[in-house]
Amino acid sequence: MCYIWQITLTIEIMKNTQLLFGIAFVAMGFVSCKDEKAAQAEKTIDTYVAYVDSIKNVTVENAKTNWNTIEDKYKIESEKAELALADIKENAKAQERIEASKAKYEAFKAELTALTAPNPKQKMRDALFGEGKIGNDMNFDWVNAKNILSVYQQFVDTAQKNKDSYSREDWDEVKMMYEALDSRKNTVEKEGLTAEDNRKIAGLKLKFAPMYTLNRMGAKSEETAEAKK
Repeated sequence: MCYIWQITLTIEIMKNTQLLFGIAFVAMGFVSCKDEKAAQAEKTIDTYVAYVDSIKNVTVENAKTNWNTIEDKYKIESEKAELALADIKENAKAQERIEASKAKYEAFKAELTALTAPNPKQKMRDALFGEGKIGNDMNFDWVNAKNILSVYQQFVDTAQKNKDSYSREDWDEVKMMYEALDSRKNTVEKEGLTAEDNRKIAGLKLKFAPMYTLNRMGAKSEETAEAKK
């Protein structure tokens, strides 16, 4: 009887041992799975950080040309990194890495915007003459007998359109460019400018002169009044 009891006890112990081994194996598998997810999450964050670092190696011209592609890729990698945080138990350091890369990206974006945004004077020149026509060198060689009337027309029409928003300094810039255009006209007159176009240009000049004088005076008065306040 005792022998039978010992056999039964041995069987029970073996069953319990197998059960414990089974539980331990499942637990090990669970831990291993969690470790694998954490490792994959770290790799995802590494990829995000590396991508942000790589952006700084892109030239300004390439970044400007391909900015939409760069930004779309950044959004994808950023979202992946944020989601990966949930799979890292102690994720404070990972969070810091993500925030640091975010700051790098925003700094690069701000720097690129500052470098590529035209300054106010250039924006005015682009409006008066056409985008990219006149730069800091104030070169008017592109103005010739065939297009000079249209150049004057755009210049005067644009000044008329914006006269109420120009500051005194803006009018000074407008006058300087107007005088440079007039100087170019003296050369163009010897290169085949027609009498009809010359007459029309004279009419535009008569329109511009009082517009400039009155509006510059008005802008100066407004600035003086503002300064007194």
